[in-house]
Amino acid sequence: MDTSAIIDAILSREGGYEDDPADRGGPTKFGITQATLAAWRGAPVTAEDVKNLSRAEARQIYSTMYVQRTGFASIHYVPLQALIVDAGVQHGPEDATRWLQEAAGVTADGVLGPVTLAAVNAAEGKALYRRVLAARCRYYGELIAHDPAEAKFAGGWAARVATFIEATP
Repeated sequence: MDTSAIIDAILSREGGYEDDPADRGGPTKFGITQATLAAWRGAPVTAEDVKNLSRAEARQIYSTMYVQRTGFASIHYVPLQALIVDAGVQHGPEDATRWLQEAAGVTADGVLGPVTLAAVNAAEGKALYRRVLAARCRYYGELIAHDPAEAKFAGGWAARVATFIEATP
């Protein structure tokens, strides 16, 4: 699996345009929120702009903002890289990085720097994968515990994380 395949999988999981009033992300297409699209384009965008987002631009956003700029492309163990990129897309790169850092036993500051990368790439990838996946599952539970209205999304979250459990190396 390469970066392109990781992005393909994310696009498949995320689906098309949605604007669920209960979703804190607001208008979203291919998993790209209105705020993310505005940050990418460097200017405010409307819900209509999100609705008109092309698959090609979404791929560019994922590749640049969630693989390259985050440093996730430097994670050598590809299944772990796929999990971290997906977590970064859904929860934000800082949370994904903190889970990775906690799994690797380094300071969890949410920044993927050289110390974290060295620890991650020297560690046993399967063990880190399981630890990050467990942290992500716990996070879903915490979201619902703090805001029971979030339970509406639990089925989708469970299905998403199940794809990573099934793919566990």
